Amino acid sequence: MARRNGPAVRVCVAGATGLVGQALLMRLLRAPQVRQLTGLVRNAKSGLALPKGCQPQVVDFATLGQPGAAPLPPTDWAFCCLGTTIKVAGSQAAFRAVDFDAVLAFARAAQAAGASRLGVVSALGADVKSSVFYNRVKGEMEQALAGLSLPHLVIARPSLLLGERSALGQPGRPGERLAQVLMPAVGWLIPRKLRPISADAVAAALLAALADAAPGTTVLESDALQALAQPA
Repeated sequence: MARRNGPAVRVCVAGATGLVGQALLMRLLRAPQVRQLTGLVRNAKSGLALPKGCQPQVVDFATLGQPGAAPLPPTDWAFCCLGTTIKVAGSQAAFRAVDFDAVLAFARAAQAAGASRLGVVSALGADVKSSVFYNRVKGEMEQALAGLSLPHLVIARPSLLLGERSALGQPGRPGERLAQVLMPAVGWLIPRKLRPISADAVAAALLAALADAAPGTTVLESDALQALAQPA
């Protein structure tokens, strides 16, 4: 939870209709120092899914930040929960357009809007040198964000996310469904860094970490996210 004695902040969230994004919005709405909350959506219909108290702003991530595109509202803290899979996106190029291009466009637009703190959901295994395309793109995204030299950057690398995607109108993922069934029985056998983690735990940890972020870049692996989420 953000500090109660901190200054009032204006917050903008990209990926607001996803698993982590929705959990994060609910926590931000309860955070006493948040005085303005904006959720970015791709169309007006998606904006209807945002909780009361969150102002939707329709954006085209392909043109966000470019001349002629509407700027983001004045922002102090920005959170990026954008992400897809190659299967859902349909191709490696389409995946990169979301998980690299759109993330970087949002970060730049948020920086231009005044954001001094950026929290981003990446993934376990992110590495610019990885032979796995997914992990390599995530690593390249992290590297590009670090290059923006924001005063405070927090990168979350969760393992497999748990949550009810069907409630958000999203297709379920077999691996996530299987993990939710097996975790109560065998979760203790899995190293904490590799254990599936709930979307709400990621949201709680990311908010707590960004509120108290040290200058520079902070990277939180999945075990650190779980530990940080417990008191939040």
